[in-house]
Amino acid sequence: MSDGVAGHCLPGGFGFRPYRGDEDHGPMVAVRLGCAERDRVDARSVVEGLPTTAEIAEASAKSEEPSKNQILVVHDGSVVGYSTIRWWQERDGTWLYLHRGYLLPEYRRQGIGSAMLDWAEERIRRLVEQHGTARTAVIGANAMTSEREATALLLGAGYRRVFSLIELELGDLQQLPERGGELPAGMRTGPIGTSHYRAAWRTVVDSYGDADFTPKWTFSDFAEAAAPACWKAAWKGQDMVGVALCSIRRHDHTVGEIEELSVRADQRRLGIGRALLLDGLRSLREHGATTARLFTGTANPHQSYDLYESVGFRRQNEYVRYRKPCP
Repeated sequence: MSDGVAGHCLPGGFGFRPYRGDEDHGPMVAVRLGCAERDRVDARSVVEGLPTTAEIAEASAKSEEPSKNQILVVHDGSVVGYSTIRWWQERDGTWLYLHRGYLLPEYRRQGIGSAMLDWAEERIRRLVEQHGTARTAVIGANAMTSEREATALLLGAGYRRVFSLIELELGDLQQLPERGGELPAGMRTGPIGTSHYRAAWRTVVDSYGDADFTPKWTFSDFAEAAAPACWKAAWKGQDMVGVALCSIRRHDHTVGEIEELSVRADQRRLGIGRALLLDGLRSLREHGATTARLFTGTANPHQSYDLYESVGFRRQNEYVRYRKPCP
């Protein structure tokens, strides 16, 4: 079959079928809820929490050919698992094809996860051939450290850990430090307007210049997703030297997120990051957030854990990225 659904070995009573659109969003959410306790999922995570049907619908709408790049596992007519594939190009030219699978705990250790992995890898090989990216393509997969079965499956299939994301939470925005956050003389912080977008984008992009495994991020992507209500920047005269891009979560307005905290390389260790972070957190509080989240990658040389923890953030979860060569 052209959709790649046939040909994978599943136990009796189980089958694969393509994603069908709106009718699948509720069952996909149910799978995620059913995995939550076993995998110790953090429901409020900004990296990978428990999605709503609207969030599943949005993610599917953004994916390319979702009926071919999302597959559902069914048992006696019920959805018990699903897998998704997406891809992007990284700054160094690598094309990363990332798959992610979810399977209800009661159906694990029966060969179903292996069949889901086989489907994903076969589909990725077809995509690589179609896209002509074989020279630079790699296969990737994500798993939380608490997902024991998924981790064992990936390691057994030849994947290796390349980095992880550490998520942190500030539990009460009313408890921000009263002191700290002073800027050096001649600097100021303030909101970011549309006329500042390109400078803000360049500040963030340049801060990742020495970081591995980072996606390409064009200015058009930045501008399209811009939500500047809680954004803050630091200036030295007319020059932007740092940004804190903060947002309120659309589906839970009590949670704020520090999406990016970047300071120009020649202006670091002057207290600018702390000032921007506190300004951004106060802005989130003013817009109704009661808690805040952020994440930082272990491949990022400027992880700044001490800074985050100094204002009250505490580590919550670790999300691991695995890779293997694309044959």
